[in-house]
Amino acid sequence: MLNRYKKNSEKIAMGLLSFMPEGKDVKNLLHTIKEYETNPDWHLYLWKQEDDVIGAIGVRIDGDQAIIQHISVNPSHRNCGVGKRMIKEIRNLYDTKYKVSAVDSIQQYFMRCIQED
Repeated sequence: MLNRYKKNSEKIAMGLLSFMPEGKDVKNLLHTIKEYETNPDWHLYLWKQEDDVIGAIGVRIDGDQAIIQHISVNPSHRNCGVGKRMIKEIRNLYDTKYKVSAVDSIQQYFMRCIQED
């Protein structure tokens, strides 16, 4: 289930985003989380399965586009369809008002997910 990020989940969100290639730098991670907390055009969601948060997906609104810029799944839950389900939920949330797309680094994965949908 997709849930909007809240400040009390900061460490969990940072941990999940650290699994991304650009998430290894702590300063960069802190900056990214701060941007999600303060920028009204940046939206971070956490994927909760049972009682565990196992995924994160971040969206940036830019004009008429909702751009998925971060997506990460806990390695022990990969290849189980979590990323695909997160993308589907984001499309359900934003598709009526925005054109949903993805940044270049995840574009290939995004296209594969929406083609299988």
